[in-house]
Amino acid sequence: MSVVGLDVGSQSCYIAVARAGGIETIANEFSDRCTPSVISFGSKNRTIGVAAKNQQITHANNTVSNFKRFHGRAFNDPFIQKEKENLSYDLVPMKNSGVGIKVMYMDEEHQFSVEQITAMLLTKLKETAENNLKKPVTDCVISVPSFFTDAERRSVLDAAQIVGLNCLRLMNDMTAVALNYGIYKQDLPNPDEKPRIVVFVDMGHSAFQVSACAFNKGKLKVLGTAFDPFLGGKNFDEKLVEHFCAEFKTKYKLDAKSKIRALLRLYQECEKLKKLMSSNSTDLPLNIECFMNDKDVSGKMNRSQFEELCAELLQKIEVPLYLLMEQIQLKVDDVSAIEIVGGATRIPAVKEKIAKFFGKDVSTTLNADEAVARGCALQCAILSPAFKVREFSVTDAVPFPISLVWNHDSEDTEGVHEVFSRNHAAPFSKVLTFLRRGPFELEAFYSDPQGVPYPEAKIGRFVVQNVSAQKDGEKSRVKVKVRVNTHGIFTISTASMVEKVPTEENEVSSVEADMECPNQKPPENPDTDKNIQQDNSEAGTQPQVQTDGQQTSQSPPSPELTSEENKIPDADKANEKKVDQPPEAKKPKIKVVNVELPVEANLVWQLGKDLLNMYIETEGKMIMQDKLEKERNDAKNAVEEYVYEFRDKLCGPYEKFICEQEHQNFLRLLTETEDWLYEEGEDQAKQAYVDKLEELMKIGTPVKVRFQEAEERPKMFEELGQRLQHYAKIAVDFRSKDEKYNHIDESEMKKVEKSVNEMMEWMNNVMNAQAKKSLDQDPVVRAHEIKAKIRELNNACEPVVTQPKPKIESPKLERTPNGPNMDKKEEDLEDKNNFGAEPPHQNGECYPNEKSSVNMDLD
Repeated sequence: MSVVGLDVGSQSCYIAVARAGGIETIANEFSDRCTPSVISFGSKNRTIGVAAKNQQITHANNTVSNFKRFHGRAFNDPFIQKEKENLSYDLVPMKNSGVGIKVMYMDEEHQFSVEQITAMLLTKLKETAENNLKKPVTDCVISVPSFFTDAERRSVLDAAQIVGLNCLRLMNDMTAVALNYGIYKQDLPNPDEKPRIVVFVDMGHSAFQVSACAFNKGKLKVLGTAFDPFLGGKNFDEKLVEHFCAEFKTKYKLDAKSKIRALLRLYQECEKLKKLMSSNSTDLPLNIECFMNDKDVSGKMNRSQFEELCAELLQKIEVPLYLLMEQIQLKVDDVSAIEIVGGATRIPAVKEKIAKFFGKDVSTTLNADEAVARGCALQCAILSPAFKVREFSVTDAVPFPISLVWNHDSEDTEGVHEVFSRNHAAPFSKVLTFLRRGPFELEAFYSDPQGVPYPEAKIGRFVVQNVSAQKDGEKSRVKVKVRVNTHGIFTISTASMVEKVPTEENEVSSVEADMECPNQKPPENPDTDKNIQQDNSEAGTQPQVQTDGQQTSQSPPSPELTSEENKIPDADKANEKKVDQPPEAKKPKIKVVNVELPVEANLVWQLGKDLLNMYIETEGKMIMQDKLEKERNDAKNAVEEYVYEFRDKLCGPYEKFICEQEHQNFLRLLTETEDWLYEEGEDQAKQAYVDKLEELMKIGTPVKVRFQEAEERPKMFEELGQRLQHYAKIAVDFRSKDEKYNHIDESEMKKVEKSVNEMMEWMNNVMNAQAKKSLDQDPVVRAHEIKAKIRELNNACEPVVTQPKPKIESPKLERTPNGPNMDKKEEDLEDKNNFGAEPPHQNGECYPNEKSSVNMDLD
């Protein structure tokens, strides 16, 4: 099972995987761990990542980038309309009012939704991970900004579904960073001690996020988050671009904004300049050749000038930091460390602002670019059964307060209740109990629309269906379970109606709960809506909303019943105690049954099933088209490579191995093939290139084989000659009565001699025949045939010459009446005392004198 974490950023992406050795950030086909978030469309295929970024200037209108923030937004969204002006490609409205991206693909105009564009990027990331892991990738954890709303998160999940990824969790960027930081720390305080507070600051390409987390051993809790969704490295680049646009207009009379290609080149150069200024305080040049109208432009900038330009942006850094400290109700002194990540935090002025606010140096122990991806991979490993990870619980926070509104039965007034406050623990579930006679609606919305960077405060409308009154006409108690799930998305997960069913006297009373009287009504709280019960121990009022406890991402929530349902009826208790009293009239008992109710969800943003299936099918077709085009290009490149390689070698090492006439003909064919490749063969089907390569190989392969044989054949002959000499020497030694071989049978040795003689005769014959051949003729014998002969010779001779010598065991020494049994020391003494005696010889080995018994004085 694959374990993959994906950090999908506005500018670039990172992929982290879990291996046996830990978490590793993997590289793409260009050996770069950073994959640009860019997709370029061509007449034959798509290019994604590094290759697409290289086409960003030349194919500006068909190259899509900076699309991450378009998720879940309508085309008429003010943010979309503002961003539209700065893009090199066209945005158009889709049929569902979403954002569409218009490009030319396969020589036709196409409109792709932002979900499809993100799915294309995920396709590339998935392919990179699969190539690295050498196995299919399905399960993953994907990062999203902590300020993403429900609509934006659902849009990202749809994109993952289009490409066939099972997103186990959408993880907030800052939570992923905190997990990557905390899981490796060995010095965290114990669970019963005061937690360590760490603030994480992330300034990426397009957004600024801060988060405060409390750490204990094996536990991480997000205390609060704050952000500025419109402050990032991109804004610093824009300041530089504006400065140089004005300078070039004055100095060179060139309007860079009038041509998109010139503007894109300026953006790229300004980004490079910004990075250089982070490590250099001196004046740095900016030079662009043939910028516009074949004119070269140049400028310069230093760090102090840059900081003056960006003074307004630097002031904005403190606002989220103040908001965060206000939310968590802690002092700056309570913060143990400030960890910074994100590419833009490398700007010295940004670091200084953060350090000045907290009054202490910032820490850079985490990899600024890869921390989010590594945290996502860790979370995926925790959720995966394939890896055993140190126990570490992660409690996230709800970034925006969420409320529910509903209509009263037969009343025009509305009830409102905030079910999740800001920074409430997540994932989390709560159970609300309503008294209703029929179906009813609940509408979820963000309580503080001004604090949400999204124009629509509404989350969705939920209709609880199949609700009916009780048989006696009373209102039914309907339990509605609301939840912020592991993706940070609000849902109404279940709804159930409590039905009262009378029980028979002889029926076993193993029921969920017994109620004292069928007509008993729950007490009402005059301060709250009469149609809803609230369970709030702090308020000390009658229950209206009941929480079912915090749920981690590893286990689903389990609904709890209200205290009223779990209690034992007082009447039953009284009956237990008053056994001796006269029997009273039995009160009717009822059994309470929970009936599941369907909930219809009408969400602000969600792709329909039909549309999603169409996107899945479209993406599959595009993947297949990319694959076919890659195979076609590979076939074309193979022909081109063969032409250049052979033409070079025909005038070098291969020259002796082809006759003059064939040499000239082959060179002419290679030149014709090269001309064909760049003319009519420029855009042919794959099979045309395969056929052309086969035509060339019919002539080229024999030449290549002759060259290889001329290289390998002498080595094989030499090896065969050495083996023949080795076995011939053994045969001579045997005839000379050498002790090493006198255990070999005469008939066996004759077989060895026969094999050696036959092989020697064969070798002499083929060598003589080969000597008569010229180099441009096919060889008499191939290297692999000589190798087979060596194996044949070894198989015939080796078992004979390496057979072991038989060993003769000495008889065991027995105890005699005249003395004890001889031990090892005595045996050594016996050898020494008889060192002059003639030992028996057998098979060239000496053995000690044999004695059946030994009598020896041991005094």
